[in-house]
Amino acid sequence: MVKQDRYPGFFLTVEGGEGAGKTTNIEFIESWLQQQGLDYIRTREPGGTPLAERIRDLLLTPGDEKVADMTELLLMFAARAQHINAVIRPALEAGKVVLCDRFTDASFAYQGAGRGLDHNALCTLETLVQQELRPDMTLLLDLSVDIGMARASKRGELDRIEQEEKDFFVRVRQGYLNRAAGEPERFVIVDASQALEWVQEAIKDALQERIAHD
Repeated sequence: MVKQDRYPGFFLTVEGGEGAGKTTNIEFIESWLQQQGLDYIRTREPGGTPLAERIRDLLLTPGDEKVADMTELLLMFAARAQHINAVIRPALEAGKVVLCDRFTDASFAYQGAGRGLDHNALCTLETLVQQELRPDMTLLLDLSVDIGMARASKRGELDRIEQEEKDFFVRVRQGYLNRAAGEPERFVIVDASQALEWVQEAIKDALQERIAHD
């Protein structure tokens, strides 16, 4: 495996905006990990533990009370702190691959770029909550906001964040691309507007390069 040396395991995150196909492609990655005989766990953010899943419900369920932007950010990191301590770090210490649907890059994209919250505040929370923990590899499923929103609208009822206006998601996409540009050694950008077979072939190539057995 091509990885950092902090833990014996491998931390793989999958990011992308609405309608990027994260769920379908995470299932593909999970199947690939099984075929490779790798010990792994699949998890998600916000969520991943009973407590963090309850915070997820608070964050994503539409309600009458407006959620302040800073409240949203702090709840995201509260769920993340629980998730890291209860699930992610123990799995990495045990030598497992951790396959995670979203992680802190989502906070920089959604709460940072999307909501306009202070970048330094996010960096402070990232260090406070994660300490030295960072993903070894991040797959960014990228596509235009128009295509993504059209796909998302076909899935049924939208959650609280999915109900935001187009301009919000334009900022989110740019936030993700900025993160990827800043850490090209960690990110693999996949054009999620392509046919599913093409997307999954690109994902498989990236996985074979970074995670497959030597």
